[in-house]
Amino acid sequence: MTEMTTIDTLHGEALALAADQAVRAIPPTWPLTATVAVNPFLGQITETLDQTAARLARIGGVRLALPRKHFADQIARSEITDEDLAAALQSSALFSHIDLPALKAAVGEEPQPVAALPTIAELAARATGKDWPGLVSERIGSFAAGFFDQGQALWAASRRNGLYAAWRAFATHDLTPEILGLKGFSIHVDETPETPHGAIERAAVALGLGAEPGTYFHQLLLTVGGWAQYARHIQFKAEVEGRTDTTALELLAIRLVFEEALYARHKTAIESEWQQVRRAHAEPVSPDFDTTIDGLLQVAAERAAQRKLAATLAAPSPIKVAELRPVLQAAFCIDVRSEVFRRALERVDPAVRTLGFAGFFGLGAGHKGFASDVSEHRLPVLLKPSVFSCSAVDHDEDADQQARFSARATRAWGRFKLAAVSSFAFVEAMGPVYAGKLMRDGLGFGKGKGPDAAKPRFAPSLDLDTRAVVAETVLKAMSLTEGFGRFVLISGHGANVVNNPYASALHCGACGGYAGDVNARLLADLLNDRAVREKLAVNGITIPADTVFLGGLHDTTTDSVTLFEDDLENDILPEDIVRIRQWLAQAGSLTRAERARRLPRATADRVIERSKDWSEVRPELGLAGCRAFIAAPRSRTAGRSLEGQAFLHDYVWKKDEGFKILELILTAPVVVASWISLQYFGSSVAPSLFGAGNKLLHNVVGGIGVVEGNGGNMRAGLPWQSVHDGENFVHEPLRLTVAVEAPKDAISDILKRHAQVRALFDNGWLHLFTLDEQGQMAWRYAGNLGWTDVRQRAASGVEQKAAS
Repeated sequence: MTEMTTIDTLHGEALALAADQAVRAIPPTWPLTATVAVNPFLGQITETLDQTAARLARIGGVRLALPRKHFADQIARSEITDEDLAAALQSSALFSHIDLPALKAAVGEEPQPVAALPTIAELAARATGKDWPGLVSERIGSFAAGFFDQGQALWAASRRNGLYAAWRAFATHDLTPEILGLKGFSIHVDETPETPHGAIERAAVALGLGAEPGTYFHQLLLTVGGWAQYARHIQFKAEVEGRTDTTALELLAIRLVFEEALYARHKTAIESEWQQVRRAHAEPVSPDFDTTIDGLLQVAAERAAQRKLAATLAAPSPIKVAELRPVLQAAFCIDVRSEVFRRALERVDPAVRTLGFAGFFGLGAGHKGFASDVSEHRLPVLLKPSVFSCSAVDHDEDADQQARFSARATRAWGRFKLAAVSSFAFVEAMGPVYAGKLMRDGLGFGKGKGPDAAKPRFAPSLDLDTRAVVAETVLKAMSLTEGFGRFVLISGHGANVVNNPYASALHCGACGGYAGDVNARLLADLLNDRAVREKLAVNGITIPADTVFLGGLHDTTTDSVTLFEDDLENDILPEDIVRIRQWLAQAGSLTRAERARRLPRATADRVIERSKDWSEVRPELGLAGCRAFIAAPRSRTAGRSLEGQAFLHDYVWKKDEGFKILELILTAPVVVASWISLQYFGSSVAPSLFGAGNKLLHNVVGGIGVVEGNGGNMRAGLPWQSVHDGENFVHEPLRLTVAVEAPKDAISDILKRHAQVRALFDNGWLHLFTLDEQGQMAWRYAGNLGWTDVRQRAASGVEQKAAS
């Protein structure tokens, strides 16, 4: 008895570990109201792309690569050269097995479509001719939409005792599976264990999985799409906050109960096939020939992009930076959309210089908007708020009180319109009143929601010493400790669009889908504080008395910039603000002209109109095209067109004592940029798994995501319109190239101390280069803390390797 108990315990522990690993293989997805770009391969960063491609081919039926024709066309246009193909081969362990002619021959042959291993639901469908996978997807989706609802449903499901318990209560009374042929399903659910762990163990025994389900659990979670990713988000968020959560595990248990019920009913018809599938899941994952060829072509395309970037950085700058003090310094987010605007702004007048820094400007703020009790986390989701702020009108108490009453009335009116009884009468009685508004907004004459007019301010608990430390930390991280201009614009960014569920996805890709106006205004106010400046001067950072910091907001759909000059305690001279506005307007015009060339059916004069067009599925292209991250002085990139494809972070390593800022860049902005880049990658090469589908078919569900049509799986990731224009890709899926001007030894030391960041580079999810003192790409990270000199080439073109 004791021996059997021990075996059962070990069996249960092994299954629990396998279930946890499957859950962690799923990427999290944030709700639409606070969209965050997420690396869809977050759970596979300890594997290479080839290994992950083999895994997802087995369980998802997708190839993590564009069609071979895409690469063949690039080769035909000489965008990918023989040198790029040879370099890809050289970087592979298969260099001795595949030569250049064989690789080029393989480009002309499209591989056979891959098919995922069938689930039990799919085996049962083949045996009976009934769409059991569709039934499972629809019933889980119907329940999950109510359980996860964030206020859209009139009656949300009970969340008492968690997801699994709520589903058992739902499923024991759900007759749909019975009506559609799954007899006895309600009784089967009623007899399942009351805990998700118990349900998983019982199902594993019934299905003959033993203690090693292999890739099967991971596959089951993939079959429920965005619901699994949203459940993983709940767990991810809990763990960031130091809590535990089992929502995603409970969803796996639910999916297994369906498999168990279908297996019990159709065992005789599917047993032999299921045994083969079960053995296949237990096999090690390894890339086949076609997956290997896909990986080599991917590397070759990335080598071609790096070659182009190196040539751009090596070319002489077409502009000369004036030695005189700048009239305007403008700090923008490192977002790739800012690169176009920064380049345009520097062109309009030599008295303007720009900076690049993370769009929350180092202020991890928990902010409450005016007349709101909701704390908005205006910072990267991996961080916790370090300062707290709110918006308030403190100069007119009557106006303050009136605005609060107005906000409450608006919320009450909204609840009335959606209430269970009044909603029906409301449509009948008030529908005609909205005809004018519908006509106005439908024709694009309405106004979108602008930034909060009320000035944000820090909580009173933030004392002077703390404010001074925050200011010093931010300025050092921006490499802005001297040479201050007459005016310094701190510009956050946001996107003002209408009728677009993905509106928050066009804001910052890292900060929970919020615009950067609050952070910009808070920082400007902090750096204008005389008491803070006096503290900074004591620590060696002297800001000239006439320097004025000004908060702003760059609207990336219209390329207009809002200035918050009313935040200033001292009035700015009219001629100064007029000149700054003229510069910004000229830069906006130049930027719109450049962006219009990429936007389908766009002209420079219609870019602004598109943001107000209800029918426009591409008001802008977001971060499509992102392919590089550069951390270096602006002089290395100034005047050079990076085509809106590079994240630009100002960094001067000689000012960085102990390389603390370098460590921060590699572990925060670079990781965030990798999440953005790989989200676009996944949505392009595997849209069925990691894309949100077609915007034209979207219906918002639960206020958290979208479904295509009227139910089924929630879709996560980016819509197809974000990566494709209907004819061609607007985003070429390339892994991000990170180029940093810093000593390679310092970078290696940081990678040694941060295993997860190192895994991104060691396993090829990111490429890493150092720039030399001329701003040229000098050393390539070769993995395992080794580096390759890319400046010195032997006659054969082989890069010279050097130890770290």
